[in-house]
Amino acid sequence: MRAVRRSLTRAAVAFVAMEPVAYASHRWLMHGPGWSWHADHHRRHHGLLERNDRYPVTFAAATVSAMALGQAVPRLRWLRDVGAGVTAYGLAYAFVHDVHVHERLPWRARSDRLDALAEAHRLHHRFGGEPYGMLVPVLPRSLRERAAASTPAA
Repeated sequence: MRAVRRSLTRAAVAFVAMEPVAYASHRWLMHGPGWSWHADHHRRHHGLLERNDRYPVTFAAATVSAMALGQAVPRLRWLRDVGAGVTAYGLAYAFVHDVHVHERLPWRARSDRLDALAEAHRLHHRFGGEPYGMLVPVLPRSLRERAAASTPAA
């Protein structure tokens, strides 16, 4: 029972730690040297796949490799647990980003929290900067004011 609790704790910590990792990779990799893969994500897209989809495939391959190593080498068992948390984060991210925000599947959940995440991500696409996070996007006051000032009154 203790080992299960330890594994679940590692997975949970990895899940939480992934938001700042996702923020950093989005801000400094995807909007930096990796822009060639990410650029089409910021344009209207009509097909099922985009070049940006290389990122989750690459990250998933690294995670699966780490989990396999953790399974094969007892002293590295913690990699399996961390990989499980990273995988859970990836699934949550895919649901919020691809299914809810960008509606890449025909089904969309209705929720005030999901709608707030979608609005934050739309601001990122609209202004090209913050917020870079997905599940806990940080919206600077200056961005909220800029968005409000540029939105026509109803």
